[in-house]
Amino acid sequence: MGKLSYARAHWVARSLIAWDVNVEDTICYLYASKSATLFLTEDGIEGHDMKIQVEQDIFGLPLKVIEKFPHIADYKAFKIPYSVDIKSLLKCQLAIASFSENGKCSDATGLQLPGVLDDLFSYSGPLGAVFTREAVSLYLWSPTAQVVCACIYRDPSGGDPLVKVQLDEANGVWSVNGPRSWEGCYYAYEVSIYHPGTLQIETCRVNDPYARGLSADGERTLLVNLDSDSLKPQGWDELADEKPDLPSFSDITIYELHIRDFSANDKTVNPEFCGGYLAFTCEDSAGVCHLRKLRNAGLSHVHLLPSFHFAGVDDEKEKWKHIDDNRLATLPPDSDEQQAEVVAIQDEDGYNWGYNPVLWGVPKGSYASSPNGPCRTLEFRKMVQAINRIGLRVVLDVVYNHLHASGPLDRNSVLDKVVPGYYLRRNADGCIEHSTCTNNTASEHFMVERLILDDLLCWAVDYKVDGFRFDLMGHIMKSTMVKAKCALFSLSKEFSGVDGSKIYIYGEGWDFGEVAENGRGVNASQFNICGTGIGSFNDRIRDAVLGGSPFGHPLQQGFATGLSLQPNEHDQGSKPVMDNALATLKDHIQVGLAANLRDFVFTSHKGEAVKGCEVLTHDGLPVAYALCPTETVNYVSAHDNETLFDIVSLKTPFEVSVGDRCRINHLATSIVALSQGIPFFHAGDEMLRSKSLDRDSYNSGDWFNRLDFSYQTNNWGVGLPPKEKNEKNWPLIKPRLADSSFKPLKSHILAAVDNFRDLLKIRYSSPLFRLRTAASIQERVRFHNTGTSWVPGVIVMSIEDGYEGMPGLSQLDPIYSYIVVVFNACPSQVSFVSYALRERTLQLHPVQLMSSDELIQTSSYESHSGCFIVPPWTTSVFVETRKSD
Repeated sequence: MGKLSYARAHWVARSLIAWDVNVEDTICYLYASKSATLFLTEDGIEGHDMKIQVEQDIFGLPLKVIEKFPHIADYKAFKIPYSVDIKSLLKCQLAIASFSENGKCSDATGLQLPGVLDDLFSYSGPLGAVFTREAVSLYLWSPTAQVVCACIYRDPSGGDPLVKVQLDEANGVWSVNGPRSWEGCYYAYEVSIYHPGTLQIETCRVNDPYARGLSADGERTLLVNLDSDSLKPQGWDELADEKPDLPSFSDITIYELHIRDFSANDKTVNPEFCGGYLAFTCEDSAGVCHLRKLRNAGLSHVHLLPSFHFAGVDDEKEKWKHIDDNRLATLPPDSDEQQAEVVAIQDEDGYNWGYNPVLWGVPKGSYASSPNGPCRTLEFRKMVQAINRIGLRVVLDVVYNHLHASGPLDRNSVLDKVVPGYYLRRNADGCIEHSTCTNNTASEHFMVERLILDDLLCWAVDYKVDGFRFDLMGHIMKSTMVKAKCALFSLSKEFSGVDGSKIYIYGEGWDFGEVAENGRGVNASQFNICGTGIGSFNDRIRDAVLGGSPFGHPLQQGFATGLSLQPNEHDQGSKPVMDNALATLKDHIQVGLAANLRDFVFTSHKGEAVKGCEVLTHDGLPVAYALCPTETVNYVSAHDNETLFDIVSLKTPFEVSVGDRCRINHLATSIVALSQGIPFFHAGDEMLRSKSLDRDSYNSGDWFNRLDFSYQTNNWGVGLPPKEKNEKNWPLIKPRLADSSFKPLKSHILAAVDNFRDLLKIRYSSPLFRLRTAASIQERVRFHNTGTSWVPGVIVMSIEDGYEGMPGLSQLDPIYSYIVVVFNACPSQVSFVSYALRERTLQLHPVQLMSSDELIQTSSYESHSGCFIVPPWTTSVFVETRKSD
């Protein structure tokens, strides 16, 4: 007969309800109770203050409703009389019931309200705390609340409020004007509101969704004025003029870094700054020196993992628990004791990646010297300023697709207390969707989208962040992403102190869960986002280079890890099957090297001229989706899944030496570094970083996430990785960790750093590696080892420049007129002859001629025959120097 705890009906517009109810000539009623006393009986719903008959609309739902809520397109439509006071009704517990001809209740349910709230209460005025010379004003959007009060406190915790004031409501917005003396105080709202999670009127204590400051662990909202001069480092207002130059988004190279990883174990950092924002201000620290080396080689952007207020780490450092590093260091490399001790305190230590958002607009307190007061604001700004002055721009990892908590009771629940049932996406029964991991947000709702846009502008203007990476971007609507790009692009130095045209945005365009195939509207998935200039991660090149996928068998090999050329113990089919698979993956990589452009035409391994979108993945999806190069972010590793060195160590056969694994690590990195589009690197891959084969180190503590900028160790073999995510692979992991030959030496690490810097130098030695348009890539990029007679394990790419006066091909590079890159994934030296590349004046790139890698210097090219010789597991770059006039 139905349940009132479900919400299977949707109030989609002022006078329209959508309900997938099995009715023909029955009667439906809408019920309301201001005190939340509705209950269901066999005769219908009792305990109501109001009962309203609703009539079915034979014309069904209007197009604008279907476009906004495509998942309910087939629901029946019911009209509410215009005489009803809708706004008052929305503050009540609501239910709808249907009755058969005999008067019996046949179905009943609660209602989902986002549609009608958007219709009646969409709002573009001030929200949060607004500071003027005379007053501090508070504004809260909560149209379903019955009463809202603000409790003002002097201290960050404890004590009685200085004053408790009731806010006034106007069209769903509650507000109050207070004295200027409130600045520097703290506050919390008390919101009396009906909550569908408990079916009761709840008085929720909650922070301001537009908070710009907090006390420790979000106990209270801080009344902080971000325009105050006291919160600006010296030179802050002039920082826009100091930003590192960025001629084009095609010139971007991204380095993904976790704030705590950067300095928690760096002995050259002031101990008070370790693991926090201010570590980036230590100009002579090992970490900063490392970043400066990478910047001098060409690196442009540092992507910081979440640094807003998230759950999972206590802001007060004195409460953290610690493991005994010295004792764990004495344990065997394949022991399960290390992970047991790490896991025992993992929710009480200082470590978490931060993908547990609570409030999006406040810097995380655990990274600050003090979590109370405005310290976190000042120190975050100092961090951005310091990174910019190194010569790097700053990307902030934003997580708008989900929230850590919901309901009226959890202290980390904010939005779901302020407007219950609105900010979080619901399924057909009215339960919260959890496909992103927990508490999916709904950017298709007006005020959710507005909060996202306002938050982005705050970080861009008030913290001068240079870019944004969107976690699970596919769960956000495309329209929201386009509005975000436009809003950021519109910022100017003249009016905002920020050049918005230099702010790059990108994200994870995965298409799954309730939003898959545009189930909740056109979402920001890989295939939908093309044409917007917004970047999305290219998992195709990652899987082709390394093999398999993060969800497949861990020993599945790829182009760089030995597929067909040096098989491991995993059964990957017969030799012909593996050969065909290797040829297919080569095509995937070539498409990626050409920026994963949808319309890029090349010759496939079958000898056919195909577009990138005509090459298919194993599940039948097009490999390519981008329309311009900066819509593709190429990578082989990120914070998710194993590090590059770990995955190489896992997939390559046991007999491969550690030195050769290092070469494979470099080979995989080189494919990303020399591709068109945006290269993306996980911090530490250039130092052979290991997490002891942990596939998900989000909560694995400093022990498994350690970075060593002294280059002494790469953190391999520090114990079996945590049981929760890795136990099923322990039989594969244990013998590898136990084998001392897998562990690289300091010399290997130093060589890896040098090799990475060389790749950056090569990329930035010529604009031909950073072509700005799809047309330019099509005109200039060619692949030569193609067709049915290709040399297995070898990719040969050329990039051609024009000459002054040359028709059809302009000159871009003043130094090099032609470049050839040979990627050799074979365990032996290869010889490749190309008739098309004969009679050129190609030489090994000057950077590689000066390389510390002696093997790479044995690479050669013979002009007469067009023969290239390249060492095993090596990427060799040959250049033709432009002839002087």
